[in-house]
Amino acid sequence: MVVPLGWIVALGLLIGLYATPLGPPEVAIAQRSSDHAWSFDLDPVGTLPKGFIIGTLFDGRPAGDWRIMELKEAPSLPHVFAQRMNTGAEHAYKTVFVEDVTGADLDLQVSFLAVGGKGDMGGGLIWRAADDRNYYLARANPLEQNIRAYRVVKGVRHLLMNFDQVIPVRKWHRLRAVAQGQRLEVFFDGRTVLKLSDKTFTNGRIGLWTKSDAVTYFDDLQLHSLH
Repeated sequence: MVVPLGWIVALGLLIGLYATPLGPPEVAIAQRSSDHAWSFDLDPVGTLPKGFIIGTLFDGRPAGDWRIMELKEAPSLPHVFAQRMNTGAEHAYKTVFVEDVTGADLDLQVSFLAVGGKGDMGGGLIWRAADDRNYYLARANPLEQNIRAYRVVKGVRHLLMNFDQVIPVRKWHRLRAVAQGQRLEVFFDGRTVLKLSDKTFTNGRIGLWTKSDAVTYFDDLQLHSLH
């Protein structure tokens, strides 16, 4: 039997329709998978959240006492992620990183509560970290009443920009960093406070940061990749 040409074409198109993966759903899944959020509310109290790794101090010790705590004043109940080590030298940077998440162009934000510290207070966001000695940092300090952006190279901070800002203690604040190429922008409580340009680091891990004897609680860490 001779099959009409039109039937063959139609059958080929039908087979192709079912054999070829659908484009739009794959794109949507890829976009969704680039977003991450950590509320810390399902992590057991007293533990380091799954997927996080603590950096090291200059003497090789773990860079801080990072663990989950229960807190009734948490922005999202019931847990926060706390850095509780209340001792440290001037340049003791307490760092923790998300182990398997990296980003280049990103929108990163976290809520923080400055709990204590005589030499230092507050905390910050790390992004594009090559390791625990090389990264970008945006931090807010209630003792100095300012917000600053740094690049940290081989464990040494280099100030990129400063903004003087009244930062009440014992109050939750929101710190946010947006990086697109060499353009960096830092927000504090929803307001732009720093705009600068730097091209030292192009990709890497994200993390959280405190310094010296600062005790700080963090909550609702969010990462959105910018494509």
